[in-house]
Amino acid sequence: MPPTVDVQCLEQVREVSWLCYKMGDAAGRIESAGHTGRVARVLLIEDDTAVRTGLEIGLRRYAHVVSSAVTGEEGLRMLLTATPQLVLLDLMLPGMNGFEVCRRVRANGPVPIVMFTARNDDLDIVSGLEAGADDYVVKPVQPRVLDARIRAILRRSEREPASRDHYRDLVIDRAAFTVTKNERPVGLTPTELRILLELSRTPGRVLSRQQLLRTVWDQDYLGDSRLVDACVQRLRAKVEDSPSEPVYIQTVRGFGYRFGPL
Repeated sequence: MPPTVDVQCLEQVREVSWLCYKMGDAAGRIESAGHTGRVARVLLIEDDTAVRTGLEIGLRRYAHVVSSAVTGEEGLRMLLTATPQLVLLDLMLPGMNGFEVCRRVRANGPVPIVMFTARNDDLDIVSGLEAGADDYVVKPVQPRVLDARIRAILRRSEREPASRDHYRDLVIDRAAFTVTKNERPVGLTPTELRILLELSRTPGRVLSRQQLLRTVWDQDYLGDSRLVDACVQRLRAKVEDSPSEPVYIQTVRGFGYRFGPL
């Protein structure tokens, strides 16, 4: 008779091994990260027990306050009670998938969303960004990487100098962090708003995708230009009368984007 395999025991071994690795990773860097920097209330939506528990421990070692959900439905309920400053969302969830959860989180408000994808796949990444995500990381991800992304998002959420600028039917209030079009509020995500603020700061000036990655995401951010293109596409859909013929967010082929009208 072959020996009986205890599946639960194997899962526990896997979990402990994973946690030991991740805890060592976080613990080895906690002094440099410190507890005096920006911290966030994070809602983590992840169904894999080992990944979820490891990230909880790792992020708490970086002083973040973490609430966790196993399914998308549970995460949406917790969104109303935990009032997170940021959502970490796995795309491959049981039941309601991560894309639908992302759309519902986004419809509920402007809270930033960082999605997890198991593959560095263009379709998954672009679909997630189009659903409303602000950033993405490819699994496996280490807590220090997520900590850096979280702190970058918090940094770029700092208030702009007070001013209220009018551009035809578009009004950008930098003090209140609001945008109106034809006197009606325009609901933008934090990243969309940041792109609009950055481009409109110097109308007519062309900013490359890499410049926008550095200024909008983080000055040291090493990211993917697909983030910029996907977010610009969403922004145009909200502020342009005809997104295919943009007036405000103009493309300069071979260089990047600029803010009009000139």
